[in-house]
Amino acid sequence: MRRLAIFAAISGLSSGVYLLASRALGYTGFPLDDAWIHQTFARNLAERGEWAFAPGHPSAGSTSPLWTLILSLGYSLRIEYHAWAYLCGWATLALLAWLTFRLTLRLCSNHVAALASGIFVALEWHLAWASVSGMETLLFSALALLALGGVLDTRPAVDSTPLSANPAEALRSLRSARLPARWWAGLAVGAAILARPDGLSLLPFVLLGALFTSDKNRRNLTAQLGFGLLGFGIFFLGYLAFNYRLSGAIWPNTFYAKQAEYAIYRDAPYLTRLAQIVAAPFLGGLALLLPGIMLSVYRRVRAGAWNSLLPFSWAIAFLALYAWRLPVTYQHARYLLPAIPPLAVYGFDGLTSWAQLNTLAPIRRIASRAWVLSLAGVTVAFWIVGARAYAQDVRIVETEMVAAARWLESNTPPDALIAVHDIGAVGYFSHREILDLAGLVSPEVIPIIRNQDALARLIVDSRADYLVTFPGWYPRLVVGPQFGRIYATGAPYSPAVGGENMTVYRVARGD
Repeated sequence: MRRLAIFAAISGLSSGVYLLASRALGYTGFPLDDAWIHQTFARNLAERGEWAFAPGHPSAGSTSPLWTLILSLGYSLRIEYHAWAYLCGWATLALLAWLTFRLTLRLCSNHVAALASGIFVALEWHLAWASVSGMETLLFSALALLALGGVLDTRPAVDSTPLSANPAEALRSLRSARLPARWWAGLAVGAAILARPDGLSLLPFVLLGALFTSDKNRRNLTAQLGFGLLGFGIFFLGYLAFNYRLSGAIWPNTFYAKQAEYAIYRDAPYLTRLAQIVAAPFLGGLALLLPGIMLSVYRRVRAGAWNSLLPFSWAIAFLALYAWRLPVTYQHARYLLPAIPPLAVYGFDGLTSWAQLNTLAPIRRIASRAWVLSLAGVTVAFWIVGARAYAQDVRIVETEMVAAARWLESNTPPDALIAVHDIGAVGYFSHREILDLAGLVSPEVIPIIRNQDALARLIVDSRADYLVTFPGWYPRLVVGPQFGRIYATGAPYSPAVGGENMTVYRVARGD
């Protein structure tokens, strides 16, 4: 608990500095529009008892049902929604730092390495940014580490001695058996899927962990696999049924919409995509841990300690899957951030196994101190730069998406239908019916998501009254005769970094 308190304090400092940086620029909010999607679902759930983005229209548009539930609790308790989202983000960052500490300690039994890894995670700029983003990223990351911690458990699930022929003794033996780590790891995988569909990638590694720790005992192996699958299935089957009930598909709309929207990125050679994806999380202090990661993995391969490599293997597989299906690194590579904590674990394992700060050998002593000081300096420097990036991101979202949404609230009829990309802030503030051009809550858009001519016909045929977007996202669509520009935010911040102003168009329907 003392360790958890330490990580909570450092995480609070990390998140708090980012919020202060944003406030110093004059804005309090979220650094991306998707956070408002979660807020809209959570508000409707708490206030209306509906799992819907638009009241009266149930939708599977929430990528993270578990995060939506957590946010809805704040509305039920009447806690200001910014404060609740920031509090939850700080708590998940602290939990993630503590779980990183625990996983490092389990991996190498070195308290120095474990403490350093937890502190690093609390200050890593990507993760600090995510802690006050209003998004589910760190919740998923924490559940992933919880599952990976169960992978490293080496205790048998059941006693390896044969069952007694006496039924009463056999029953007493089963009653005395504890629930194994594989059960809890399975539960964590199922919960991780409720946080993000990506959590399914954890299951093979939990099952592989059972193979490595079964001691070639068939009964123990069956128990390990059975407990893991049972724990996983408790959440997973309910999740599939939930999505199917809402949308007729087993995955949320976002699972299909994002892949369709960014399918063009898959045209690049896979190795090119993989290099870009793998490089993105290393922009920061993690780059200085790369030699430690390589050293740790090398030592474990030589020792044949395959079970201890499963968390590392998951992190690499996770990045490889994104390079295959969704090779994007925008918004500071937010989809890829869950790979950072397990990679940091191996980085600090390798660092502390090689570095000798007080050795009598001068070259190794100098190199060790230079490595540690460089890591600390780069981590803090990027943490400061990340605070500035967070503040700028919040300012852009507030002066573009939120500003356009508030204009719509004040200047459009309450029964207006608005075609929009992005939907988050518009849905939250305007209280208007939405046609989602990104397909998250309007799945009929997904098959034509990149076809601007088809989208224009859909907008007109749907009898939409307004179109809201950045012009550069649909350059052919917005110059069509059906769309007349009536408002643009005019804020200077987005154009200053190469972006545009959010623009509202009136749709001429021809009737």
